Amino acid sequence: MSVDFSKIPSPCFVLEERLLLQNLQLLQSVQEQAGCKIILALKGFSMYPVFGLVRQYLSGATASSLHEARLIHEEMHDLAHTYAPAYRPTEFDELMQYSSHITFNSLAQWQQFKPQIQAHNRPISCGLRINPQYSEIETDMYNPCIAGSRLGITRNQLGDTLPEGIEGLHFHTLCENDSHTLERTLQAIEKHFGSLLHQAKWLNMGGGHLITRKGYDTQHLIGLLKRISKTYNLDITLEPGSAIAWQTGYLVSEVLDIVDSQGIQVPILDVSFAAHMPDCLEMPYKPRILGATDAQQGKPTYRMGGMTCLAGDFMGDYSFDEPLKIGDKVVFDDMIHYTMVKTTTFNGVGLPSIGIWHTNNKFELIRKFGYESYKDRLG
Repeated sequence: MSVDFSKIPSPCFVLEERLLLQNLQLLQSVQEQAGCKIILALKGFSMYPVFGLVRQYLSGATASSLHEARLIHEEMHDLAHTYAPAYRPTEFDELMQYSSHITFNSLAQWQQFKPQIQAHNRPISCGLRINPQYSEIETDMYNPCIAGSRLGITRNQLGDTLPEGIEGLHFHTLCENDSHTLERTLQAIEKHFGSLLHQAKWLNMGGGHLITRKGYDTQHLIGLLKRISKTYNLDITLEPGSAIAWQTGYLVSEVLDIVDSQGIQVPILDVSFAAHMPDCLEMPYKPRILGATDAQQGKPTYRMGGMTCLAGDFMGDYSFDEPLKIGDKVVFDDMIHYTMVKTTTFNGVGLPSIGIWHTNNKFELIRKFGYESYKDRLG
């Protein structure tokens, strides 16, 4: 561990530049070997001060809204691959200015905006999101293929030919999965959509490819991508959210108080699980704390408490080698992907600062938030 947490203000999200570079270099290698494009999904990682670094290794970025597309245009100096479940008519002209590709979630949306696409002063490559009705995601909240899903077009809604003007197909049915899950997913897609793949120019395989996780079989992935590209004469794009910033940083917090709750020791931290780490409650998962383990008998054990008034703003239980004290730093690991983009100012709690621990072992404070960040959302 190269980060000196004593030099980090609390609370603060800290990106470790060295770890981000390792991920980017691995993804670049996969991209080059497979002959595909890997682009950054802003919904998973939107820390724009490092967009210039990301752009050196990857092939751009993907947006799920007008604001994300504009951020890509302004801070990455590139055009976005854009997909949203629906587009607002009042925003679509501006959205086209920032997009090289636009994927539509329904045939009705394509027909609605097709005239604007055709009249635009620059060609935009358009696609349709498909629903192969196959996914191995176990948490329904993250599964786009459950009955009643609003995401993607099922095979029975499409004819034998792609609509005129549609050049690509897009699917996103993975969530932190491996290449073998992708292989089974592709079997379902080829079974139902194979004839349409032969008519397309590109296939966007969406996100959920956790390529940078230890043990991921990158050579298997490369083989899959090359086979699909060759079989259907397609340009392939992947747009992972988690993989880019996977295990690249931390959320630093501080113990403000320790209360005894019917024999359970509860440190109250200067962060909130509900406001600053909502993904660990909605997924759900238990975040790792550096220097701590799951509860072990005989060790100082604590149930971590957040600083909002929400009764459920806690996470537990963790054991430490030494008892915690007021003023101690508690560092949550792997807090850069998805966690940062979901923070809120619920209860008026301040947002954590944002910083980078650079490869020269220097800390740079990128942003500190105050009262205005709370007030601006409310009136």
